Amino acid sequence: MSSFDQFHLKKQLNSAISSIGFVAPTPIQEQAFSVILSGKDVLGIAQTGTGKTMAYSLPILEEMNFSGQLNPRALILVPTRELVIQVVNEIERLSEFMTVRILGIYGGVNIKTQRLKLFEGADIVVATPGRIYDLILDQSLSVKGIKKLVIDEVDVMLDLGFRRQLMNIMELLPQRRQNIMFSATMTDHVSELIEDFFIAPIKISIAVSGTPLENIEQECYNVPNFFTKVNLLKHLMNDTDRFTKVLVFVAHKRMADRLFAEISGDFVDQVGIIHSNKTQNYRIRSIADFDSGHNRILIATDIMARGLDLDKISHVINFDTPNFPENYMHRIGRTGRAEEKGNTIMFSTEKEAGWKASIEELMDYTIPVLDFPTEVEVSKELLTEEKPEEEQLKDHERNEKKREGAGPGTHEKKAKNKKVNLGGSYKREVTKKYKKPQTRGDKTYHKRKKRG
Repeated sequence: MSSFDQFHLKKQLNSAISSIGFVAPTPIQEQAFSVILSGKDVLGIAQTGTGKTMAYSLPILEEMNFSGQLNPRALILVPTRELVIQVVNEIERLSEFMTVRILGIYGGVNIKTQRLKLFEGADIVVATPGRIYDLILDQSLSVKGIKKLVIDEVDVMLDLGFRRQLMNIMELLPQRRQNIMFSATMTDHVSELIEDFFIAPIKISIAVSGTPLENIEQECYNVPNFFTKVNLLKHLMNDTDRFTKVLVFVAHKRMADRLFAEISGDFVDQVGIIHSNKTQNYRIRSIADFDSGHNRILIATDIMARGLDLDKISHVINFDTPNFPENYMHRIGRTGRAEEKGNTIMFSTEKEAGWKASIEELMDYTIPVLDFPTEVEVSKELLTEEKPEEEQLKDHERNEKKREGAGPGTHEKKAKNKKVNLGGSYKREVTKKYKKPQTRGDKTYHKRKKRG
């Protein structure tokens, strides 16, 4: 059995690892440590929940000695504010017995406060691309001392539209640096980024996307429509002994809000929601409430599937079948962590059957289909997007006619609303006397002229 002893870590790091309770490195940590320590560019491909944060932070901390310089020596870029907070917390735990300054930078908070913190000095900066780029441009952050650049969850960043900002940041950094990139999937955009900025990177691949996780039990229900999915979810959630901590994934933000509205009344103070339209404080509070057990259910979009470290999730429910097979792997990777048994359930409609087939093809595994519970009502009510195209067109035409028929009000105005604003009594009097509006100065002039 492997252990952290093989890394020959400095005493401070060994003490921190023992204090946290880690016993053995994960495969990605074991393979990445010596490669990152060598100073070569690295591309790590690994599933969410495999310990990627520690895989890159451990060798960085091992190499980092005390320095009085103010400028950071390592820059870690992550896609979301929540992930900044999480990575900062994890590095702070590992560096508990070291003199290392870690600073988290993200948008949505006062940039002046962050400028002051950078002025005080930092060794490692963990940041989202947008805010850190602003701070580099206004020279609040000097990048000349950066020797290591880490881009974590790069596939998510590119999905979120950070490609241009990432390229701009890398062009501003010193050319002599080590590039470390971690991604759950390999895409054409990731490959292009590597070709442009990496020098002969060493690729480390762990737990390929198509490999099902053996400790996660996968099940599926065939469900006809949204409202039947809602009824099924409510039925399952009533079993509080089995469904103790449930992450529910939906296709998009509108669906998240719609589902939250449907079930929050049945499970008062048990349901949270998170997506990119929610404010920063709301998102942080939702995650904290779910992680602490205050909320039993968290409704989320796919951005939650990657990078966030949430422990002891009993079930992941795919309320909507993901249209990209890789996203299914990211979703179910939220349960069954730390070698615990996990459970995932997929709700799949007839329209989503093709996506389900693609998932099974990628995994080379057929997800067992469960019998639909007889006590759950099958709803005949359909969302607009679930209706046949001809009915959707009819609904659209009816809505258009309603808007056209609305028109302006035709009722008689009240007497007080018939009054016309004539500009006040003074202006009316002046107009009557001089045949045109005048200023007070003009009025005085005319009086003097009359007297003269």
